[in-house]
Amino acid sequence: MQKILVANRGEIALRVMRSAREMGIKTVAVYSDADRDALHVRYADEAVHIGAAPSNQSYLVGEKIIAACIKTGAEGIHPGYGFLSENAAFAKAVRQAGLILIGPSPEAMEVMGNKLSAKAAALKYNIPMVPGTEEAITDVAEAKKRAVEVGFPILIKAAAGGGGKGMRIVDGPGDFEEQMQLAVSEATSAFGDGSVFIERYVSSPRHIEIQVLGDTHGNIVHLFERDCSVQRRHQKVIEEAPSKVLTPAIREQMGKCAVDVARSVNYTGAGTVEFIMDDALNFYFLEMNTRLQVEHPVTELITGIDLVKEQINIARGLPISFKQEDLQIRGHALELRVYAEDPANNFLPDIGALQTYITPKGAGVRVDDGFEQGMEIPIYYDPMIAKLITYGKDRTEAIDRMIRAIDEYQITGIATTLGFGKFVMQHEAFTSGNFDTHFVKKYFNAEVLQTGNEEEARIAAILMEQLLGDRKAAVAASVTTETSNWVKSRSRL
Repeated sequence: MQKILVANRGEIALRVMRSAREMGIKTVAVYSDADRDALHVRYADEAVHIGAAPSNQSYLVGEKIIAACIKTGAEGIHPGYGFLSENAAFAKAVRQAGLILIGPSPEAMEVMGNKLSAKAAALKYNIPMVPGTEEAITDVAEAKKRAVEVGFPILIKAAAGGGGKGMRIVDGPGDFEEQMQLAVSEATSAFGDGSVFIERYVSSPRHIEIQVLGDTHGNIVHLFERDCSVQRRHQKVIEEAPSKVLTPAIREQMGKCAVDVARSVNYTGAGTVEFIMDDALNFYFLEMNTRLQVEHPVTELITGIDLVKEQINIARGLPISFKQEDLQIRGHALELRVYAEDPANNFLPDIGALQTYITPKGAGVRVDDGFEQGMEIPIYYDPMIAKLITYGKDRTEAIDRMIRAIDEYQITGIATTLGFGKFVMQHEAFTSGNFDTHFVKKYFNAEVLQTGNEEEARIAAILMEQLLGDRKAAVAASVTTETSNWVKSRSRL
């Protein structure tokens, strides 16, 4: 491949294009009306307009993406994450058009895109599963009976779900029927598929995921884990690699399980196998994401592997450039998703212009973004502005650098998650590693940020008062000493 089209926008489009440029590959950007002046459009060698601002009229229209690819002579398509990245129908259409999708096969997407078929595939390799049902349940009475057998509390989950949609926690039999009906209704609305299944609810889980790569030569490797337990609304906000709680033995077991899950569908390209882990460090298969993850930079920093370059070379038919035994964890990395959201208002999205936008720099700091000062945050897409990533020789240094980088990051005009990120970095539960996916629920509220802002304002006022006092004293001293130029000039009169 000498030219690829990046079927995405913002920071991930830029991130893919930069690796492609280093490989001598030309890139094609696609853009909607809202992204005419976006950075990824300016960076690419070519750009093609694909429609109106709403994603269902632009970035989600596979026919337009394929047409742009053919028009520009691009041989392959990198879908990034989100949009069409896990759409099996799009992957088939790309194949039928004689183009290359830089990602897994449509068949692998189909199996892993449904939680029930994914579980069935994983069970072939005896991957640990949370106790529950292995098939969809539609009969409420039968479902309630199975829930009692599994044991409350239980979790009702949409088979085609993600992002917390179609998910309900049920503490006892009395609430079961209502919660199941709500889960089915939400799953049908969100995914067009009302299939649900039941799992025992793990009350204090950690969210651990394993990065995998597979090639067309039968090689599959894992690149260790990421801990993604700090979440809001079941969606990640802070990720790190490696996890503070995994032992070498558990890491090896989880890595083998992840490779086996990938092997169950002859996986090619980059993917992530996700697990939940209880407070006794027992882990269970959750799902597989058949794409590059938002948080992939932390894995790149601790392994030294450029995952996008590996993706492209795998799509070219080349083998993975390293073996499992070549990999080792070096240092520690953290990522904060900088969202245009107001943490003091239940993390609701905020819109507006970036009146000030100055990114942090220095050793161990990486910023993946797609904005610059003065740009508007579009209302049509995910509100993520940037990914702030720090790296250190150990976890303490990575945390210290993250705090410093957050302090240096200047954004005005909209609310962001920067203050929340600093709160997490300084919280004892996080620094000790004793936290789970309920971190926000347990420790965070709007008053925490407000108190912090008031304290910062109080300290700033004291410092300013001291500064002004020192300046007044200095001026007074300068006009009352014999060395003052003002005194000397007056004495000559």
